[in-house]
Amino acid sequence: MHTVVRGAGAFGLAALLLAATAGCQGEARSAVEPAPTSPAGSPAASASGLAAQRLDWKACPAPSPAQGDGTAPASDWQCATLKAPLDHGKPDGPTIDLALIRSRAKDEKHRIGSLLFNFGGPGASGVATLPALAADYTSLNSRYDLVSFDPRGVGASAGVSCLDDKAMDATLAADNTPETPDAVKALDASNAQFTAACERNSGQVLPYVDTESAARDLDLMRQVLGDQKLSYFGISYGTQLGGVYAHLFPQEVGRLVLDSVVDPTKDPQQAALGQAQGFQLALDDFMKTCTTQEAAACPTGAGGAEGTAAITALLQKLEQSPMPTTSGRQLTETLAVTGIAAALYSQETWPVLAAGLTEAMQQGTGDTLLQLSDSMFGRDPQGRYTNLSAANRAINCVDARQRYSDQDVEQQLPQFRTASPVFGPYSAWGLTSCTGWPVPGKTDHPDVSAAGAAPILVVGTTGDPATPVEGAHAMAQQLGPGVGVNVTLQGEGHGGYDTGNPCLKQTVDAYLLDGTVPADGTTCS
Repeated sequence: MHTVVRGAGAFGLAALLLAATAGCQGEARSAVEPAPTSPAGSPAASASGLAAQRLDWKACPAPSPAQGDGTAPASDWQCATLKAPLDHGKPDGPTIDLALIRSRAKDEKHRIGSLLFNFGGPGASGVATLPALAADYTSLNSRYDLVSFDPRGVGASAGVSCLDDKAMDATLAADNTPETPDAVKALDASNAQFTAACERNSGQVLPYVDTESAARDLDLMRQVLGDQKLSYFGISYGTQLGGVYAHLFPQEVGRLVLDSVVDPTKDPQQAALGQAQGFQLALDDFMKTCTTQEAAACPTGAGGAEGTAAITALLQKLEQSPMPTTSGRQLTETLAVTGIAAALYSQETWPVLAAGLTEAMQQGTGDTLLQLSDSMFGRDPQGRYTNLSAANRAINCVDARQRYSDQDVEQQLPQFRTASPVFGPYSAWGLTSCTGWPVPGKTDHPDVSAAGAAPILVVGTTGDPATPVEGAHAMAQQLGPGVGVNVTLQGEGHGGYDTGNPCLKQTVDAYLLDGTVPADGTTCS
C-alpha cells in the first residue's frame, strides 16, 4: 500500500513533525445526498442553482480524525459547506458536501479576492492544513481571503473510507517489496483486501473523485465565492489539479501558482521511476550535509555509495527482523523506507533523519523512523489514521488508466533498483496498487493545455525528491506558449515557496499581489 505523491508531506512534517491526512475508517453513513426536489417533485438543484448558493460561514471546529488531529483554529478562521454535484455530468442529480475554510483579507480596502489552496497528496485536507501553515502566507493574506478545502473524497468532503485503523497498521507494516513468490502473493492479497474495503465502504463515490471533477468543483467555488477569475496556489498534486482547471476553464484563469509540479507528460511507471531517482538524489544530498556537519558521527559515513550501502544493509536487517519501539509496535523494512522518505521532504527534518538512522543502526530501536513513517501516513499517537491513504489511492486509480501486473513490475525492477537501491523497489511495487480497482481510470495522462489562459507561474525546486524539477519544465511547456512561466529554485525540499527563500517569495508575491509576471526561466538561489 503506497502513497504515491505525498504533496503535503513537507508541510505536515515541518509544521508535526507533524500531521497529515486517512481516516478513522470503517462503516460510515453515505456522504451522498439525493437530488433536492421541488414541492412538485421536479429536481430543484441545477448547475446554475448550485452556483447561486450562499455559504453559511461559522466558527471552525477542531479537525476530525479523518482530516488530521489538532485543535480548533483561531477565531479569525471560518468554515462552511459547499454543495456540489456528485457527478458533474448530471448537475441535477445527487450532491455531496465539500468542506471549506477561510481567513478574511486583513486589508479589506485593497482586497483582491479569494486565493484558493490545494496542498497535494492527493488526499491532504486543506481545512486542516491551511491554518497550520498560515504564517507562511501572511503577506498574501493582507489582500486575499485565504481559502482552502477538502477535495472530494478527502476528509470531510465525502471522504473515502477503506480499512479500519488496526487493519491499516497491519497493511502498512507488511512487506511491500516482495522478493519471493509467496511474498508477491501476500502483497497482492493485501492490495485486494484494501480495494474490497474501499468498494464496500465508499463504492458510491469512487467513480467521482477524479481530478477533472475536483477541477469543476474549483470553478463552482470560484463562482460561489464571487470571484470573476480564479486565483489559486497549488502544491504537488495541487499543480495537477490547477493544470487541469486551466485546461477546462482557460478564460477563468486569474493568477495561478503551481509549486512543486507533477509532470503531466509521465505515466505512472515513469512518474514512479522519477520519484525513486528524486528521493535518491535528496538522500545523497542529505548524506553530504550529514558528513559535513557530523563527520564521524554521521550514521551514513562518507555518504554516496558507502552511505547507501549502510542504509540498504539496515533495510535488509529489518526485513529479517523488525526492530522494537517503545510503543510496542515494530519498525519493519517498509515502515523504515517510508520514514526515511518522509524526512527528505524538507531540509528542516534532515537532523531528525540523522537521529533516526543513528538510533536504528547503533541502538537497534526504531522509535524515530516509526514516528516519521506515521507522519507520512497520517497516523496520530492514538493510532487513528486520517483518510490520506484511502483518498490517495482512490484519486490516483480513477485518474490513471494504466494497470500493472506483477510481471510488469518484475521486468522493471532492475531499472528501479539502479535508480535507487533504497527507494526503487518500494516505488516499483507501488505500481500494482490500482490493479483490480473497481473503477476504470480515465486518462493516460492529464491534459493541461490551456491556450488563451493568462500567464501561470510554474515553480520547480532542483532538490525536490517527490516532484523532480523536470516536472515544472514539462508543465510550463504543456500549458502552452505565453501561458506557462517557469521559475526555478536552486535548493532542497518539496514546496519552494514554503522554504522562505526571499527571492522566490518576492517573485511569487509580486505576481499574486501586483500581477507582475516574471521572465520565463527566472532562477532563485
